[in-house]
Amino acid sequence: MRANPHPQQDQRLRTLYSYDILDTPREEEFNEIVELAAEICDAPISVINLIDKDRQWFKAEVGLNARETPLDTSLCSHAILEAPFVEIPDTLQDPRMADNPLCTDGDGLRFYAGALLVAPDGLPLGTLCILDNKPRQLTALQRKTVAVLARQVMKQLDLRLALRQQDVLMSEADHRIKNSLQTLSAMVRLHARQLDDKATVNVLDGIQRRVNAMATLHGELQSGGGRDEVNAGKYLGKVVNLLQETAPGHVQISYSADQATLRSNMASSLGLIISEFAANSIKHGFPDATHGHIEIGLTLRDGHFHLACKDDGIGSKNEGKRRPDSIGQTLMAAAASQLDAQVDHRLTPEGSRLSLTF
Repeated sequence: MRANPHPQQDQRLRTLYSYDILDTPREEEFNEIVELAAEICDAPISVINLIDKDRQWFKAEVGLNARETPLDTSLCSHAILEAPFVEIPDTLQDPRMADNPLCTDGDGLRFYAGALLVAPDGLPLGTLCILDNKPRQLTALQRKTVAVLARQVMKQLDLRLALRQQDVLMSEADHRIKNSLQTLSAMVRLHARQLDDKATVNVLDGIQRRVNAMATLHGELQSGGGRDEVNAGKYLGKVVNLLQETAPGHVQISYSADQATLRSNMASSLGLIISEFAANSIKHGFPDATHGHIEIGLTLRDGHFHLACKDDGIGSKNEGKRRPDSIGQTLMAAAASQLDAQVDHRLTPEGSRLSLTF
């Protein structure tokens, strides 16, 4: 006979579907559980069985060679209406299963034992069950083992659900942060275009540059799958590309980086220093649209990073005049302090030079 639906069937199905486990491929973690259960119980068949609306679906099985069967012949759909552990020594002596073709056929299923897979809301999703072709009983140790393994199945399912929910929340947060940074950058750019005061425009350009650097770091962290580190070369490449997009046509910017990873706080400080150096070089190093080149290099030696930035601008040849201190210099010093380092920034006859070891 077919089992009645669970008293809280609608909610039970919603809970089951929330795990997004139905119709997924076989996985070794679950295969090992049914193999161990069958071996310990000395049984030919063991199944991780999930009860859907009109079928029972097997996440893992030993001895059945099937992935699902209809509910009309399901033994487990009866079990989820019972106690946390159900044992039927002889299925033909049980009125629920005595007419089940899976049990009445010549070499049918004569023994059933199942431990419920219970979700945190208390509703059963299915069972970890043991089946045999002859009447029998489990020992106390075997019953305990099946119950423990059923709880381990649920721990696996709950962990995967929690990780997936965390990924969804992080993705939503990342999406909002990305949109906010893009909106802020666009607003700054729009306001800058409407102003005539050069000093104010320069300030807004600096703000936009810093926002873009933060957005770049955020994007790299997002693509890193939640790890608090970024690929140094890839990150610097994106920072330099952003700087090149906003640089005048007569200035070219290039970079090189050793194969290494940077923690996010280091990358943030480094991006700010590089951005400020480039902005300062563009502003002061190449007057009258003089063609020039800015080079950025990051090397890793003996556990220490070394940043070297240089341009081939006018440097100290500007009639002895030095570039004035600015908020950019202050920001670079502050960023360097976050790296527990000091910036060595000077003008030479060959151009501007910056070095930093951290």
